[in-house]
Amino acid sequence: MFNQLEILSDEQSEKLYTIRKYIKSLDSVCIAYSGGVDSTLVTSLAFEQLGSKAIAITGISPALANTLREEARSQAKWIGVKHLEIKTSELDELNYTKNPKDRCFACKKELHKHTTYLSKKLNYKIVLDGVNMDDLKDYRPGIKASKKAGVLSPLARFNFSKQDIRDISRALGFPWWDKPAQPCLSSRFPYGNEITSERLKMVEKAEEYLKLGGLSEVRVRCQGTTARIEIPKNEFEHFFNKYNLNELVQFFTHLGFNCTSLDLEGLISGKLNR
Repeated sequence: MFNQLEILSDEQSEKLYTIRKYIKSLDSVCIAYSGGVDSTLVTSLAFEQLGSKAIAITGISPALANTLREEARSQAKWIGVKHLEIKTSELDELNYTKNPKDRCFACKKELHKHTTYLSKKLNYKIVLDGVNMDDLKDYRPGIKASKKAGVLSPLARFNFSKQDIRDISRALGFPWWDKPAQPCLSSRFPYGNEITSERLKMVEKAEEYLKLGGLSEVRVRCQGTTARIEIPKNEFEHFFNKYNLNELVQFFTHLGFNCTSLDLEGLISGKLNR
């Protein structure tokens, strides 16, 4: 069992006790594991309670940045859980590449086609994910696809907020407890803008370039051949002091962007859903 290193509130302690007891009752589980703080907490607790009867599965496609793939691998190794990577083919689906408002439905449908197949083939009874209570308040069509596939969401079931997840992860000593949220690269494209592997790679390389300068969070929104950089407003000064703007624009132009701008509103998660 992971040792608790910090005190939690009574409510959070009760949630942690309840989810541990619940996961142990499931006998064996397969976790849809992205490497984000949410699914990593579920993965950690599943391994803690079930050992070899828990397995983590990560879907690999051009929409997953390579740095996040490496982080997922590293975290799974730290936990000790068995970790499989599967290639998903959402880019073969027009319901995904045409980028309709329910694009995430197509993505999760494709992912859980694989997780549910593997869970049965490898004799794991239940598929879990990292959906939490805050996710249910946002526009998340992928959740509907997960439910249709029979995937269970223990964090949502026991009313875990994103703050609960971070606080509990920190209390249990998980070094990634404050890892920024990193939605898939397809979330950088406004609905209706086509998604291709080439355009995903443009965004990935642009964000990698910006992160080298020490920014805590970055989104490069891509509309046509325009790049709009979103960073936290409190890092604007660092941005202008750290980066040579001419070099930055030249790099983005080399990637294939004809216009590069900074969003003065700053980084706001889920902004495109507005």
